[in-house]
Amino acid sequence: MSAALRLGTRRSALAMAQSQMIADAVAEASGREVELVPIVSEGDVNRASLSQLGGRGVFANGLREALAADRCDFLVHSLKDLPTLQPEGLIIAATPSREDARDVVVTRDGTPLSSLPAGARVGTGSPRRIAQVLRHNPGVEILDIRGNVDSRLARVREGDLDAVILAAAGISRLGGDLGGLQAEYLGLAEWPTAPGQGSLAIETRTDIDPEILSALAALDDPATRIAITAERTVLSVLDAGCHAPVATHAALTEGDLRLRAIVYALDGSHRIGIDRTVRVEPGYGGEPGSGNGANAADDGGPIARATRAGQEAARRLLERGAADLVPRESTT
Repeated sequence: MSAALRLGTRRSALAMAQSQMIADAVAEASGREVELVPIVSEGDVNRASLSQLGGRGVFANGLREALAADRCDFLVHSLKDLPTLQPEGLIIAATPSREDARDVVVTRDGTPLSSLPAGARVGTGSPRRIAQVLRHNPGVEILDIRGNVDSRLARVREGDLDAVILAAAGISRLGGDLGGLQAEYLGLAEWPTAPGQGSLAIETRTDIDPEILSALAALDDPATRIAITAERTVLSVLDAGCHAPVATHAALTEGDLRLRAIVYALDGSHRIGIDRTVRVEPGYGGEPGSGNGANAADDGGPIARATRAGQEAARRLLERGAADLVPRESTT
């Protein structure tokens, strides 16, 4: 009997839940048992704010080190936390079908974000969300918070906060129970989210057993990979960290890729945006795990076209002054 495959994951309830979901799917595809290997990342132990930590891969580096050291066979990441630069020797073998990419405002009584009174306390540690909140309601007070989904919800329930901003996908993967709190789902047209939000990335080594790679690649969703390629290309070309005030969302409909991207001033006072649609054609521009995925492009397929769409969007944003709004990072 083949040994169990080892899936490296962060220890948070959300990370464990989404990793177990992938473990079950890989077990079905491979016919092998999959066990979770909890790993501590820098983001789990460093309690500094996300704006201070920046885009240095604080939620990914520890996992990647464990993968490279053969302490696990593959990883599951929340794609929005994954730096755009792919380390040598590692590949994204699959991007499963994306869940809801929206952000959610959670309050006790369902008051919309725009209607919260002056001085209302809104919790979020994301510079992008901070800028968006202040743009929609400049009278609120922002509290820079960290912690898991349950602890953030508890602060609203107990009255310490009037609202928190969370990812809809995270709430869904934890079962969707808000414990009596109310949710306002924010539309992606006006409130695009972090590049890759709602998506997972399955990462492994380039020298992994081809049978394992094939089982992982079976979970790849071409439409998701095309969309997140465009989004993450915008972030990469802007040379911005994962937690910079950059919002992008792309969606594929009948071969047309619509890409929205907005760069915000940190205080929400100004934004520069672009909304464009390009034809990428149905289908997939590279085999999962071949290198023609989220971090590379072929000579003319959908992945290449999505990459070019992201490059062009970022170029236009820079021409309009985006560089003056985006904090630059040495590593994205």
